[in-house]
Amino acid sequence: MKTVVILDVMQHSGVTFGTSGARGLVSAMTDEVCAAYAAAFLNVIRPSFKVTRIALGMDLRPSSPRIVAACAAALKEQGVQVDFCGALPTPALALYAQNEGIAAIVVTGSHIPFDRNGIKFYRPDGEITKADELAISEAVVQIGQVSGDLPAVNPAALNQFVQRYLDFFPKDAFKGLRLGVYEHSSVARDVLRTILEGLGAEVTSLGRTEQFVPIDTEAVAEIDIQRGKDWSQQYHFDAIISTDGDGDRPLISDETGNWLRGDIVGLICARYLKANKVVVPVSCNTAIELCGEFATVLRTKIGSPYVIAGMQQVASGEADAIVGFEANGGFLVGSRFSRDGSYLAPLPTRDSILPALTVLAAAGSGRVSDLMQGLPARFTASDRLQEFPVASSRQLIETLTSDPEALLRYLAPEDAQPVDCDTTDGLRIRFNNGEIVHLRPSGNAPELRCYCEAGSEARAMQLVQRVLGKIKG
Repeated sequence: MKTVVILDVMQHSGVTFGTSGARGLVSAMTDEVCAAYAAAFLNVIRPSFKVTRIALGMDLRPSSPRIVAACAAALKEQGVQVDFCGALPTPALALYAQNEGIAAIVVTGSHIPFDRNGIKFYRPDGEITKADELAISEAVVQIGQVSGDLPAVNPAALNQFVQRYLDFFPKDAFKGLRLGVYEHSSVARDVLRTILEGLGAEVTSLGRTEQFVPIDTEAVAEIDIQRGKDWSQQYHFDAIISTDGDGDRPLISDETGNWLRGDIVGLICARYLKANKVVVPVSCNTAIELCGEFATVLRTKIGSPYVIAGMQQVASGEADAIVGFEANGGFLVGSRFSRDGSYLAPLPTRDSILPALTVLAAAGSGRVSDLMQGLPARFTASDRLQEFPVASSRQLIETLTSDPEALLRYLAPEDAQPVDCDTTDGLRIRFNNGEIVHLRPSGNAPELRCYCEAGSEARAMQLVQRVLGKIKG
């Protein structure tokens, strides 16, 4: 047995906690590093929970099976039964763990670049908290065996996930719809097709590949923007549905192939479910408040742990209808919902399937683009500078916060003046012309993200390009 100090692991490997789980370069995520994190997670939750079984799952990255095997070896050595659920969407594993009352570990890098991966942890009562992350970081563990074979796959988690949606939506709810599924390397590609066809849709597979594609639903690549339009013209779809790599963030187009913003998708989903309390990160579109449909809107730092904490904060009783969602479209269900005699259980972790299905259901016999009618004319756009060190991002934000001239030079729209500064997460400036510019370091990769909001989609994108262009040089 070997004694491992997690703080030392973090310092020497660079594998550290970001906005959602521990992530790092694949080359740094050695079997020993991954086994140590799994053992540390187990040590942290054991004082509060009786842990005899842990569910494991993974995405389709080539590095994921090896990392799962290392985690499984560490858990078995600690006397824990490994319930291996195979390659499946992160929310499917979370739902299964919730239903079974057990902890879970999913190996996924979500949307981050191919050379990286990650490990996300769930206690028996849901996602770990920031306090849990700190405790894991400070843990000292004993590890021995750090590799081995993968166990046989238990299909129960995938089956429960499919049934969740077939039970909630009416039979043949999507009969007559022609839908494209942009499959790429998403681990949700097959289950998404199963659910859509189970609800009556005619589904066409698009863009399937065995090479990993890091789809970022907040910064859709130009090639994918064009693909959406081309596929729509070629096949005359009612909509195109996709997800990020681990299936917890949706990518949804209208009938023209135009990809919808994730926070607008979340707004449509919350309205369809008739939520009365909404929790979102500070980066989301202000149409959420301006539409006037929710009694409570709480804004948090970016990351699902903060949204989950916010949902717990606003909870007050049986009348609660609580949801959370992020600018990336990931949707969290914080309370039990009913509609037309069917029920939807809480699932307080990001999910891509529910928002995709509710957009289709909300459109009904009309067009997806019609759902934009009646919403406040607020449009968001976002992009990122890749290979931009986190330290550089923080230094830039510190400079902009303390130097009004620098702020005006880099961020201000033409002839506009700042009227409000929000430092909840990064730097979010509202200007006197109503436009918003928000900069923050990514919590998952060396990237600087920029979010802008304006009165038109074209203007919002123009602002993003202008700000990032000035920062880049």
